[in-house]
Amino acid sequence: MIRTTAALGALLAAAPALAQDVPLVPREAFFGNPERTMGRLSPDGSQLAFVAPLDGVMNVYVGTREAVEDASAVTSDDTRGITDYFWAPDGESVLYLRDTGGDEDYHLFMVPPGGGEARDVTDVDGVRAQVMGYSYAKPETILVGLNDRNPQLHDVYALDLTTGERTLVYENPGFASVLADDELNVRIGVQQTPAGGFTVMSLDGESPTELFSLPPEDALASGPLQFNAAGDGFYMLDTRGRDKAALVLVDAASGETRDVIAESDEADVSKVIFHPTTHEPLAYAVEKERVKWEALDKRTRRQLAALDEALEGDFEVVSQTKDNAQWLVYEDAATAPGRYWHFDAKKRRATPLFTTRPALEDAPLQPMQAVTIPSSDGMELVSYYTLPEGADADGDGVPEEALPMMLWVHGGPWSRDNYGYNSVHQWLANRGYAVMSVNYRGSTGFGKNFIEASHGEWAGKMHDDLIDAVGWAVDRGIADPERVAIGGGSYGGYATLVGVTFTPDAFACGVDIVGPSNLVTLIESFPEYWKPFLDATFNRGIGDVATEEGRAAAVERSPLERVDQIQVPLLIGQGANDPRVTVIEAEQIVDAMKERDLPVTYALFPDEGHGFARPENRLAFFALTEGFLAENCLGGRAEPIGDALEGSSLNVPAGAEDVPGLQAAMEGFEPRIAN
Repeated sequence: MIRTTAALGALLAAAPALAQDVPLVPREAFFGNPERTMGRLSPDGSQLAFVAPLDGVMNVYVGTREAVEDASAVTSDDTRGITDYFWAPDGESVLYLRDTGGDEDYHLFMVPPGGGEARDVTDVDGVRAQVMGYSYAKPETILVGLNDRNPQLHDVYALDLTTGERTLVYENPGFASVLADDELNVRIGVQQTPAGGFTVMSLDGESPTELFSLPPEDALASGPLQFNAAGDGFYMLDTRGRDKAALVLVDAASGETRDVIAESDEADVSKVIFHPTTHEPLAYAVEKERVKWEALDKRTRRQLAALDEALEGDFEVVSQTKDNAQWLVYEDAATAPGRYWHFDAKKRRATPLFTTRPALEDAPLQPMQAVTIPSSDGMELVSYYTLPEGADADGDGVPEEALPMMLWVHGGPWSRDNYGYNSVHQWLANRGYAVMSVNYRGSTGFGKNFIEASHGEWAGKMHDDLIDAVGWAVDRGIADPERVAIGGGSYGGYATLVGVTFTPDAFACGVDIVGPSNLVTLIESFPEYWKPFLDATFNRGIGDVATEEGRAAAVERSPLERVDQIQVPLLIGQGANDPRVTVIEAEQIVDAMKERDLPVTYALFPDEGHGFARPENRLAFFALTEGFLAENCLGGRAEPIGDALEGSSLNVPAGAEDVPGLQAAMEGFEPRIAN
């Protein structure tokens, strides 16, 4: 039965008041464009590139690290912005990927670093371009993959960076991925097996020959990374014969493991710093609750120690010069927006370059607590939570009284939550909520057994993990059991729909962003280029819907089948062009709820794909979310919608009346659709 208005009112009235002197940080500070982000050094270190707004749209700027403010835009995208770019190895151009309206059919463009006309070097409609390899050994060429011949497979082309001409160098006979050496010769192919594993093949001879196999249980945690400089071996992450992924060197001719370079019993080896030209591994990171770096030589050990001393948060080396003398380092601290640092690797000196969101530097950002929570069947669930300012007077991680809480679930599911600055955590904590994120089984970085435990457990033990974490928070007085919401994107959106259908008494409301409601239609509508990976991912995780047994399993775990169980309000956000979780996933459950007169608000964005790339659309959706949570289930603070819809493409086919101020804000509102 739906909660009555009177019952909702009593719950909201019981919400503890946040300290009145805590400033309400504007939504735009969290979800608008960052001032600068995605810094990259040119190969010789003389120039610095980054992404920043140009007329409100994220574009690539190039300047110097000594005069960041004087950098100039070298691209002029006026629609969704640029989210992926890199320097050409010769330093003579900047290359970037761009799709249309979120359809993920990416084209590759190149532009001179001094500015000029951008050139589309993969100008084939309906085709997805991928960068397959580049090297300082052949700086005038990069390898590009195009699925123009077969939409499931990417053939490999050599792209001449001087002329922009493409030449076919490898016609893909059926490999899910390929790996090239330092001379850009395609030498390794990875082929999916029907059981869900992969066979790693050598392409050095006249025909492919098998080097070794990755059984299904190793498929999602293992795989080749890059060749060594000599070309006689390649580095890979390997879980064969162990639980946690190790960094190993494999002989390219025999497939035998030559050396186990790094491993840990705590977590997978997750990041590796390689020398840009020798390709020797210099350091590696493992990440359980926090990132821990280990150097592989004395010089790198001293360099990492200098960074540890200079920086407060976890960090990652995101760019290196060709000679490895300069690094660009991203610092991720929970109570500060992301920061970029220049690191002189010879002098071991770190110099700050820029902060991604300066407006948040003086904001009341709150500490993030890292905890490992036991699941009901003995799994370790690495989790993170954030409390509102003033809620934890003793500093012990427990508020003075139980709080309304948002459980925010990561997507994937083969991904993970991390420690550090988190816009959703800080925004909701500022509104008066506890916020928790859980690495449920299937999350990556915690070993292959943790992934294996998720197979067949969509809406099963994967969801039990989330419920166990909520129970942990309730038992410790962090969360009020009557005022827990669930939200997230992609798999997190699916978990939200599972939460309000499979466990209808557990949550007070849900916020679903691009989440699948029907696992059969989800899998049947996947883009063609996902097909070579399906046996190792969704077919093992859910079931092969081409079989009677697999289809039945997918139906059983689909929230759409249990829509009658919904008792609480639901907010759904969807991009109309999403190629992964298509618009039908939202429309099916919205229609089913409307037929049953269940409370649903549906926010549709015609110019978005899998998530909200345009800041105008992010701001519009989170303005709806804020009012929805305050009015319908959690009772915290909310910034009025005001002009938050301006410039967005928002369409609300259902439930506008359930968000305070939305109907008034939409009067006279003209959506702006950008493609």
